Amino acid sequence: MRIAIAHTTTFAFAPPARALVQNLRLTPRSFDSQYVLRWRLEMDVDGALRRDEDSLGNIVHAFSHPAAIERFSVSAVGEVETSDAVGVIRGEVEPLPSAMFLRASALAQTNGALREFALEAVGDASDRLERLHRLMDAVHQTMAYEPGESDSYVGSGEAFALRRGGVAEFAHIYIACARFLEIPARFVSGYFVDEGSPGHGLFAWAEAEAPGLGWVAFDPVNNQCADARYVRVAIGLDGPGATPFRTAHSAGGGAKVDSTVRIRQASGQAQN
Repeated sequence: MRIAIAHTTTFAFAPPARALVQNLRLTPRSFDSQYVLRWRLEMDVDGALRRDEDSLGNIVHAFSHPAAIERFSVSAVGEVETSDAVGVIRGEVEPLPSAMFLRASALAQTNGALREFALEAVGDASDRLERLHRLMDAVHQTMAYEPGESDSYVGSGEAFALRRGGVAEFAHIYIACARFLEIPARFVSGYFVDEGSPGHGLFAWAEAEAPGLGWVAFDPVNNQCADARYVRVAIGLDGPGATPFRTAHSAGGGAKVDSTVRIRQASGQAQN
């Protein structure tokens, strides 16, 4: 599947911000089931833009603007060719051992209720892949999906107590429970193209390690493994580690953020 993406985010500061620095995780990598045909970042203001990698292998662009700034926009535009690998991730950059993703993180931690939920979810299944599928189904059945910003994060315990959340909350609950079951798991940010399914556009899901397969992508919102409709961009221990934007500045007010994603199959009509 060829997927075209145009993701524009506008930041407005009142009063103006100064010495602004942003880390942008907006650029996908190619791997066995995902090939980046073309991709570019566009800024509508002057500034320095430097490409680097973080410790997890994500492509990160550092943008800096030293002068006062009231408003600017960042656009990520490109096309990606994907194929259905039934969720299995092969050929991706993996600078760290999978055991790194057994660590509890700020937004993906278990409490008593989540530990009980995880054990009930997997039941008597002994095969790790079966346990992961059962866990995905349990999160999907237990949580009510609420559309919202996929980069606005609530921790696993709070979201589970509410029994509702957005794509990030579903992922945090899944990751926390998988780690409690001693299965490495991590957060994924990216895009999902399916106008008829929850979460179309900017999206988040989870990956967990299965013996003999490696990392496998699980989407508890839609209760399925990631297929050709998903574009994988960045990973993290939890949401903030894979967030598309991380912004810092020395003065000015908080940012008002407005984001628009247009995503479509390249041979079809745009889906909003």
